[in-house]
Amino acid sequence: MKRTVMLAALLCLVINSMVQADEPVVAEVKHSEFQAVNSTGEQAYTAAVSNKVIIEGILLHNPAEMLDPAPDDSITQTYNLGAQWQFFFQGEGDDHAGTAVYMAQLYGNLPWVMTGGYSNQEFIAELNRFNAAKFSPGDRIRVTGYFLSYNGKNNINEQHNNNPDHDFTIELVEKGVGLPRPEIVTLDDLKDESDNFIFDQSRLFGCEYYQARLIKIKDVNFADPAAAVQNWAPNATITITDGIKTFPVKLGRGKGIYSGSNNLTGPFDVIGILDQESSAKTTGYRLYVMNYDGNGSVLASTEHRRADKPGDLDLNGIVDHDDVYKLLEDWLK
Repeated sequence: MKRTVMLAALLCLVINSMVQADEPVVAEVKHSEFQAVNSTGEQAYTAAVSNKVIIEGILLHNPAEMLDPAPDDSITQTYNLGAQWQFFFQGEGDDHAGTAVYMAQLYGNLPWVMTGGYSNQEFIAELNRFNAAKFSPGDRIRVTGYFLSYNGKNNINEQHNNNPDHDFTIELVEKGVGLPRPEIVTLDDLKDESDNFIFDQSRLFGCEYYQARLIKIKDVNFADPAAAVQNWAPNATITITDGIKTFPVKLGRGKGIYSGSNNLTGPFDVIGILDQESSAKTTGYRLYVMNYDGNGSVLASTEHRRADKPGDLDLNGIVDHDDVYKLLEDWLK
């Protein structure tokens, strides 16, 4: 009898240890820890540290202004993931970094993925699950999920797996905290004397220091004004210059970015999120501008312009009694 009890207890211990071995290790980390890199730009934070992460930060933009979330499960083309959904959120205080959160619809179109993807209805249901709290730019959120590195940065994602156990979650920590004020950055901060991207493994300066954060570059022009007008469209890439150095600007999908809406003659300022996509991992940086409100002097979304000058509600460049009237008007509404 005692032997049977002992065997049963031992079996329970083995089963429990097997279950626990399959459970992911979850760690609460800072953006700066999560985005650490080695000398070749490879991610230093890996699954050897934890399988899943919990990160808090400020949501920087509307996800639909970055990638197209409209589902289409009829797509079978290899590498075409159909609908995609992504946003950046930024660390606070001494957590000087940011992270992208990403998902796509048709993982099965990747040659190495065997789990398939989402139907149109399933993908819409996933988006509804994320948007249940109606997150807005400037909200403090907490994201929990698996992750993969991609072209120079760690992204929270589903690891190309549509099984529910790979879902990431987004929690609202505090509504309306406010967008961070864009950091003023020059092209000298991002490019060296040969106009090459500045990469620093310690992430204390250069492009890595500002990656996935809201920044402002002042007094630039288009490197090729004619090309900037001709190519101006959602998802296009244009080039800015300070007269010596250059930098690529990736345009998003905001409603204000369309053929003919470029009325910037320069010099102008640019406010966006510093992104990176390069298989070389120490290059491929770009400034991502999600939207443009046609103001003629600052290439930025309205939300990011307001974050640059808190209190300037009418966006005329100064804070005065007109802004107070606008605040009262909005309050009465």
